[in-house]
Amino acid sequence: MSFQLFGLPVSRGVAIGRAVLVSSSRIDVAHYFVPVADVGHEIGRLRDARNAVVDELTALQADLPDDAPAELSALLDVHLMLLNDESLELATKQWIEDRCYNAEWALSAQFEVLARQFDDMEDDYLRERKADVEQVVERLLRAMARGSPALIDVAAKPAGADAHNEPLVLVANDIAPADMLHFKRTVFAGFVTDVGGTTSHTAIVARSLDIPAVVGAREGSRVIRQDDLVVIDGDAGLVIVNPSDIVLEEYRFRQRQRDVERQRLSRLRNTPAVTLDGEPVEMLANIELPGDAAAAVAAGAVGVGLYRSEFLFMNRAGELPGEDEQFEAYRAVVQAMNGMPVTIRTVDVGADKPLDRMSINELRHEHALNPALGLRAIRWSLSEPAMFRQQIRAILRASAFGKVKLLVPMLAHVGEAKQTLEAIARAKQQLIDAGKPFTDVEVGAMIEVPAAALVLPSLLKLFDFVSLGTNDLIQYTLAIDRGDESVAHLYDPWHPAVLQLIESVIRQARKAGKAVSVCGEMAGDAAFTEVLLAMGLRSFSMHPSQIASVKQIILRANSKRLLPLIEGAFRSDDVWVGCDRLRAAAAGRALPELQPAS
Repeated sequence: MSFQLFGLPVSRGVAIGRAVLVSSSRIDVAHYFVPVADVGHEIGRLRDARNAVVDELTALQADLPDDAPAELSALLDVHLMLLNDESLELATKQWIEDRCYNAEWALSAQFEVLARQFDDMEDDYLRERKADVEQVVERLLRAMARGSPALIDVAAKPAGADAHNEPLVLVANDIAPADMLHFKRTVFAGFVTDVGGTTSHTAIVARSLDIPAVVGAREGSRVIRQDDLVVIDGDAGLVIVNPSDIVLEEYRFRQRQRDVERQRLSRLRNTPAVTLDGEPVEMLANIELPGDAAAAVAAGAVGVGLYRSEFLFMNRAGELPGEDEQFEAYRAVVQAMNGMPVTIRTVDVGADKPLDRMSINELRHEHALNPALGLRAIRWSLSEPAMFRQQIRAILRASAFGKVKLLVPMLAHVGEAKQTLEAIARAKQQLIDAGKPFTDVEVGAMIEVPAAALVLPSLLKLFDFVSLGTNDLIQYTLAIDRGDESVAHLYDPWHPAVLQLIESVIRQARKAGKAVSVCGEMAGDAAFTEVLLAMGLRSFSMHPSQIASVKQIILRANSKRLLPLIEGAFRSDDVWVGCDRLRAAAAGRALPELQPAS
């Protein structure tokens, strides 16, 4: 049966593939592909888990006291019957053999299939037996967790698996940033999630991968079935399940067109970004992992404007990276950029980017009503001084191998800024005492809290440069949770308050002679390129996949074309009308003349 789902378009393009559902089981399930040679081992793990649970339940049944309720013994009988039913084991083995799923993923995938079958049953008693299957599956997952190897991340399709010739799309209720790392270089052609907003981290990572994605699809993971054929229209925020042949061919044609356009834009890689009126523009890249530096260079970036160091801290089973491990990661990026500047942001965790390991302070705050307003980013770093100095030392040591800048996230108080600078000074002295080389690095402040934008002159006296984090700046200015699809329609980069804050930061930084860049999603959004140019921005930092399309607009733009509209919008009687007119002009449309304020 064919049907459509609507969500938020967060990463452009078209993806077509078979649905892979990530289980919503209460137990955390590892999802990874195993090499073909290890398929037999995974089947063995499944068999061992089944035998262990059978033994466990048999022992429980044998130890039941004589006065135990008869229903309890009957329940154990049902669970043993399910375990001894070969259909569950055979179907799970099929997922391992055909898709090269690890045993846990295969079992959770088969549970999703069975759960739907039970949900469709008319008989109430039979329908309620789904809970028994779920309990058995969770026992099996626990048994495998007790004896499972460490989670591995296979970066490519397993060679020799014919079933993998067809593209796959990932469907889930949500994908945490840490989980996205496991899928970052795997076989998925696209993503669909039930929840999320346009600047949630699932959306950001999908854009960084240049993979079509739709978030906020509500019931997507419940109505899409394993192996359904799915079309993801990342331009329209549309998901088509089991499309007709005509619709399928139309989207395949659009895929081919996009491939041609991508190849055409790739020719701009070595072309300097200079506007028609002669203004040079710096095109920088945002990256998450050391291996992403190669993509930045290949895309024609002239440096890294934002290296999100927090991704080094995730998926580590509670162990944070040590100073030497961080140093090696930062040095790898610096060396890969061949002398081009690398801006490393200190760890930005909390809210939608929690760590596996939580300190005492975090445990105290884990149930905070507003985690986005809690202990996160620089606040967390300052609460963990030993960890923070360790990271600063690693960044400073990497500066001996190239041009490094250090960026501090979510500053709002001058006191925080001074504490941070003191921590940097102490870290420098520790390196001097240890005889470890480093160079002086420029230190910058991320402007992503309205308070920081409003007291910018005080911060400019302390820092060498500023970087606008527009994602959080919009979130905090409008009091909108950017990961909540129920209010996603209110997340508005064109809001007059947002535009005035951004313009004010750019203008004040330039007046003070301090470098300013935008590293949030607005930098890579072609709709804002001319607006930011007119505001005076000359440094854009974005995902490598977005550089070519934004550069094309810069090459065709006059940097001052929209300046009168910006000045007029902020001076008008109705800033909403003024900003609507600016938006229309940026999109190449015209609106009636604006009357200035008297």
